[in-house]
Amino acid sequence: MKSIVYIYALILFVMTACRPSPSSGDTPVLTVTLEPLRYFTETIAGDKFQVVSMVPKGSSPETYDPTPQQLVSLSQSQGYLRIGYIGFEQAWMEKLTTTVPTMKVFDTSKGVDLIRSVGHHHGDHYHEGGIEPHIWNSTENAQTIADNICTALIELDPANQTFYQHRTDSLKQIIQETDLRIRQLLRTADRTFLIYHPALSYFARDYGLKQISMEDEGKEPSPAQLKKMIETCRKENIHVIFVQQEFDTRNARIIADELELDIIPIQPLSYDWPTEMIHIAQSLTPNK
Repeated sequence: MKSIVYIYALILFVMTACRPSPSSGDTPVLTVTLEPLRYFTETIAGDKFQVVSMVPKGSSPETYDPTPQQLVSLSQSQGYLRIGYIGFEQAWMEKLTTTVPTMKVFDTSKGVDLIRSVGHHHGDHYHEGGIEPHIWNSTENAQTIADNICTALIELDPANQTFYQHRTDSLKQIIQETDLRIRQLLRTADRTFLIYHPALSYFARDYGLKQISMEDEGKEPSPAQLKKMIETCRKENIHVIFVQQEFDTRNARIIADELELDIIPIQPLSYDWPTEMIHIAQSLTPNK
C-alpha cells in the first residue's frame, strides 16, 4: 500500500513540478512529524515559518501513511523536523527525502538520553534499534528538543538568530513551569500505572514512576496475559488505566471492570503539550 501511495505521489509531483513556486513574500514552510513537535516549533518560529504536521490529529504515528497530496505538498517545505525514531519516520523518511532531495532534515532527538529496549514490530513497522520513540512526553527531553529546533531554525534563517533564541528561552520557561507543576502534583501520586500503548516511558523515568504496558511487542495481550495483568494490578495497587484514542480500549475496559479501576483518556499526541502533561500528572493524583 505504501508503494502505491508513493508512486501516485511521484506522478502528482511531476505533474505539478512546473507550477510557479510560492513568491518570496510568502511565509516559508516547515514540516514536522507530530502535533506536539508542531507546538514546540511554532512557539519558537513565531511568524517566520508556517509549520505543518505530517501525522494528523487522531492518527497513530506508528502506522500512519501520508496521503499523495501530503507528499506533493512536502515539496514546498524548506526543512523537515523529525522526532527521531517513531514508526512513521522509520517507514517513510527515506521516501520523503527522495521525493524532495533539496529539503533539509533535522533530528530533534539529538542529545536525548534515549531509552533502549528489545526491538519489536508494531503492525508492519519495526522500532529501529529497540529505541523507545516517545521522547516528547518528557519535560527533560523537551528542553533538548527545543534547543535542536532553535539550531535548525537558525541554520535555515540565520538573519533571525536572536529572535529564535529569545523565543526558545520563553519556551524553556514554559517547560520548566510545567515540570514544576507536575512535580507538585506527583508528591502524593500513585507510583505505578497501567497503559495500553507505552507512550509514557520517558515521563515515568523523569518522575520515578512505573509504567506497565498492556501491549506486548506491539500486539494485544492474550487472555493469559490479561489474567496476569489483573493480578499485577492488584499487587501494585494500581488505580488508573490510561487509554489513547488511537488504540482499541476493549482490553483496558475488561481490566477496569474486573478491578473497578478508573479509565483515563489521555492524548500524548495533543498539540497542547503543557496542558496534556499536567493532565497526566493530575490523573495519577488522589482527590485530583
